[in-house]
Amino acid sequence: MAGARTLEEILARDGDFAVTVFGDEPYGNYNRIMLSNVLAGVEDEAGIFLNDLSWYADNGITLHTGTRIARIDPRARQVYAEDGTATPYDKLIIATGSTPWVPPIKGIHSPGRGYHQGVFAFRTLDDTRAMIRYARDHERAVVIGGGLLGLEAARGLQNHVSHVTLLHAMGHLMNTQLDAQGGATLQRSVEQLGIEVITDAMTTEILGKHAVTGVKLADGRTIACDVVVIAAGIRPNAAVAQASGIEVDRGIVVDDQMRVRGEPDIYAVGECVQHRGEVYGLVAPLWEQAKVLADHLTGRDPEAAYHGSRVATKLKVAGVDVAAMGIQEAEREDDETVVFSEPRKGVYKSLVIRDGRLIGATLVGDVRKVAFLMQAFDRGLALPEDRAELMFDLGGPPAEVSAADMPDDTQVCNCNGVSKAALVKTVQGGCKTVTGVMDATRAGKGCGTCKSVVQRIVEWAAGGEVEEDPRASWYVPGVPMPKPELMRAIRTHGLKSVSSVFATLVPGGEEDAKSKMGLASLLKMMWGDEYEDERDARFINDRVHANIQRDGTFSVVPQMKGGVTTPAQLMRIAEVAERHSVPMVKLTGGQRIDLLGVPKEKLPQIWSELDMPSGYAYAKSFRTVKTCVGQDFCRFGVGDSTALGIALEERYQGIEGPGKMKLAVTGCPRNCAEAYVKDLGVVAVDGGRWEIYVGGAAGAHVRKGDLLTTVSTADEVVTLTGRFLQYYRENANWLERTYAFVPRIGIERIREIVVDDADGIAADLDAAMAASVAAYADPWKERDAPVTPGQFRTSLPLVVLPQVPVR
Repeated sequence: MAGARTLEEILARDGDFAVTVFGDEPYGNYNRIMLSNVLAGVEDEAGIFLNDLSWYADNGITLHTGTRIARIDPRARQVYAEDGTATPYDKLIIATGSTPWVPPIKGIHSPGRGYHQGVFAFRTLDDTRAMIRYARDHERAVVIGGGLLGLEAARGLQNHVSHVTLLHAMGHLMNTQLDAQGGATLQRSVEQLGIEVITDAMTTEILGKHAVTGVKLADGRTIACDVVVIAAGIRPNAAVAQASGIEVDRGIVVDDQMRVRGEPDIYAVGECVQHRGEVYGLVAPLWEQAKVLADHLTGRDPEAAYHGSRVATKLKVAGVDVAAMGIQEAEREDDETVVFSEPRKGVYKSLVIRDGRLIGATLVGDVRKVAFLMQAFDRGLALPEDRAELMFDLGGPPAEVSAADMPDDTQVCNCNGVSKAALVKTVQGGCKTVTGVMDATRAGKGCGTCKSVVQRIVEWAAGGEVEEDPRASWYVPGVPMPKPELMRAIRTHGLKSVSSVFATLVPGGEEDAKSKMGLASLLKMMWGDEYEDERDARFINDRVHANIQRDGTFSVVPQMKGGVTTPAQLMRIAEVAERHSVPMVKLTGGQRIDLLGVPKEKLPQIWSELDMPSGYAYAKSFRTVKTCVGQDFCRFGVGDSTALGIALEERYQGIEGPGKMKLAVTGCPRNCAEAYVKDLGVVAVDGGRWEIYVGGAAGAHVRKGDLLTTVSTADEVVTLTGRFLQYYRENANWLERTYAFVPRIGIERIREIVVDDADGIAADLDAAMAASVAAYADPWKERDAPVTPGQFRTSLPLVVLPQVPVR
């Protein structure tokens, strides 16, 4: 990260160099901070690359990937690679970063095989891939190391194994950044996430002859596990410098221009260096070093100097907000300490003040005041006499420093080293959209915690003239068209597959993985049985017609129309669940039965034995119609809600949509089926009439639906339901649920179109829905043979990435 950032800074200063780069890994450079998100499954690998291979080529940089440098000859001005090649240099930058520190633990290595089977370091993309592959087939993990990396590894592993134990040799977590009380507060929060934490735990041995079976601690305790992750810290990677006679202490020793001591044309930058006795393991100092080195090398400021960094950082550690700066505890008798602790809420705040200036702060769980505290720490601002104002909003400094009050050199994005000045410069250069500024600077593209600050700065810099990003109107991010324009183009060109949409409508035909699922849904809605299915356009749920769970197994939900079943169906479900040892049988909120924990390879057999239609609990589609018992059994019922609900579900089952569609029919205004808070809800009222409500929600968002109309017959309900759903399908944005769509369009406008036919399109909507209904096929019935040989295979595919040949 530091080496590539230095190149970016040199290019930004029009540095006139022929640049050659050697990288040990077979990729362009990526954000190592985001590896924990890849491990946790919340970020795709492609999303963490800062510069891919093409960036180097586009900037005329000769890149040798997968090539390790063996030694440097300063006298001959040559670097020698392990493949035997020699490359001359005029100026040399060493940016070898750091390596994992591996404690001297018995059994951690296997003779001639590297780490013992089941033991992993956590430093590279390849480490992360290997960890994910192995952990998926195992149950219990131990993470050694309670610093930032260890906590992130433990949190990520929870998505792959059933139990995670974190071992930390010191007395409290993150002991480098936090004091004992702050570490204890963080531990409680981490344990509430389901991670077992053991401090003062010195690991002495890895157990297991052929593969890991457990670890042994110094006090004699053993902990059973089958995965061990070493995250005990990092050390500067200075081996090649040391082997080449370059001065190395804790790291490669450099001066204020980042020049290696005694070597006028060799520089070092990043985690591999030692400057004024300090080594840094956070990214912010790396960005500062890169700017100084670029200023010096390009001649923009030959005397540019790096004077060290005052480390202040704000992080989200395993989901818990943490900020730390300066010293942890008072060091002199006259140091003033201010502490607030609320363990039950996981909140701890500690400040250290000397001579009226903030010299240290620790915040866990509540970091709302961190912006002001960082400025006070960096710039020695005067502090309020009422010290509580530093921790809480009591009429003192605001919780958020305004964009106008931030100094230009304030670092807004720690992950990518973006300052306020860089954001303002981008806006002044003509970029007036928040997403455009983020794309141009990469601010907010790391952990994401700075996005709100970025937005404030852009709005301030633009003088209130922030433009709406045109991409906000695109139906999917990879095709530059709003939905109506996209649908017209699809019809004009007769595009019936996702690949044909990219090939025809996207410059260069570049495909975007994040857009495929939305396009597949749209094309299926538009073309019905003429749609050309492509497996790579589907999400895993749609490829195997089941809902993937956090452990990689699947959920199978057979259809029960209107929530009605029979004894025969119940017995069949019970027999299948028992025969296949299904771990959990669960009643759903949609009045169905869910079989949870089904391995992928068993899906076709279970569907066959159930011999029931799919309940569509996995797709962006028509899901269920929830009903009450209606007038046949309930003494309050005024309408046959059960029969109408079944009729609706039979007609519209599985219909694709921009978002999932949940319906309900209730037999009286007592609303036992919760019809008022569904995408479409029907309520029986006196006189044999039916009220139709649309745009309701009762999940993460709660909204009572708007009354669309009142009708006299069940047939009218069926017709208007189809018409509304078709209008929604044709006009809603991808992933826009009806609770957002209805207020966006307006219930009056929807009523004009769906009920009054003011635009004269009702017949077209009805016909389009009828065509979709006619094209319906139950996916569980199409199970005689897999679509592809690996459709229901659980083994992971081998991914081979291209390497740039050595020139």
